[in-house]
Amino acid sequence: MNLSRLRKKSAKRGALALVCAVTVLAVTGCGDDHQRSSSPAAPPAYQQPASRGSVISATPVADLDAKDVVARLVKAGIDAAQVRYGVRAHRIVYRTVDIKGKTTTASELVAMPKNDDRDLQVVSWLHGTEVYRGEVASVNDESPDRAVALLFASNGRAVSAPDYLGLGKGPGIHPYGSPEATVSASVDALRAARAFARRDGRTLDRRVLASGFSQGGPATMMVGRALQQGVDPYFRPGALAPISGPFNLSGFEAAAAADKVARSSLYLAYFATAWNRMYGLYDTTDEAFRAPYDKTVDTLFDGDHQASEIAAALPATSKELFTEEFLQKVRNPTGNLRRKLQVMDTTCDWRPAVPVHIFHARGDKDVSFANSLYCQRQLASHGADQQLSDVGQFDHSATVLKALPQVVREFDSAR
Repeated sequence: MNLSRLRKKSAKRGALALVCAVTVLAVTGCGDDHQRSSSPAAPPAYQQPASRGSVISATPVADLDAKDVVARLVKAGIDAAQVRYGVRAHRIVYRTVDIKGKTTTASELVAMPKNDDRDLQVVSWLHGTEVYRGEVASVNDESPDRAVALLFASNGRAVSAPDYLGLGKGPGIHPYGSPEATVSASVDALRAARAFARRDGRTLDRRVLASGFSQGGPATMMVGRALQQGVDPYFRPGALAPISGPFNLSGFEAAAAADKVARSSLYLAYFATAWNRMYGLYDTTDEAFRAPYDKTVDTLFDGDHQASEIAAALPATSKELFTEEFLQKVRNPTGNLRRKLQVMDTTCDWRPAVPVHIFHARGDKDVSFANSLYCQRQLASHGADQQLSDVGQFDHSATVLKALPQVVREFDSAR
């Protein structure tokens, strides 16, 4: 979740830093043969084949010169010194699959620099947890994640910023925490971005520069692993730069269950309701939630409620919201829950063939710095080319703002 926006809207401050850990998912080929629009100022008419990553629609959402981009970044609190070009951005709706492997659609923001380069590096930007479908970069002009996309594109790169399933213009409820859906939606978004770029005679480099914040940190690592293992016949990882990720989800959830995390009830409620839909954590809501919340919690996390609304409707602590039996289950997971959490605890447990630069802040009180140390140790145990940078005594939401210029420089070195 974008903490800055929640904090502006509610006195009950906090944010979701839960991770959608991802595993490698075998996906099929991409559909790149699409009709070109005769007018870039209007949404182009595409054919709608069922192939993964094929573009269904493209809607212009931004056309900015470099001065406009600078103003947007300054407003978002991002250093604008690296801006070189203006940016055009589109909301792309594309084909992907749901958690059961059935065809569905998702949306993303695709941003391109306004320059003459025909061959572009591509950045995959993986956003943090969002509970509200209208908060993501493809639909919200003031989304911090749109500002991030503008930064990377203004530096001369194409940007694919997927909304994930069930957010933006995607149907249904977001399957928060689904490993398969996180990988497939992100990889299919890259395919759609590649197809969209071709209409203007531009090509995307096969080496993906992946970065993401909070939930997007572990997602960065797992999308990178999927690409390295050949999930797509074209794309491969180029560099990985996760920011402030909760790489030890078991520990994070246990801390939330023990009320050792700010707004722990909100964190844990999103996790519990989403995972119950997918994995069946409880048979009835009163097994997990105390009255009267057992009657309302599920409806709050439907994608149509803003974070401030949800925060206002929940008690401040997990102890007040959850039954003691459920809290014990989270603190000491067994069976299927333990297996699912273990998958999410191993997002860094592999050897990338490309450099990994982790960014975090020791001042982060939502996702502790220990999470990035945990990731670093896993990478180091495999002999990976890795480093961890402490960006300072900043809170969770400020960490990404301070890290982004460094990520741009990191990606510059990958040219």
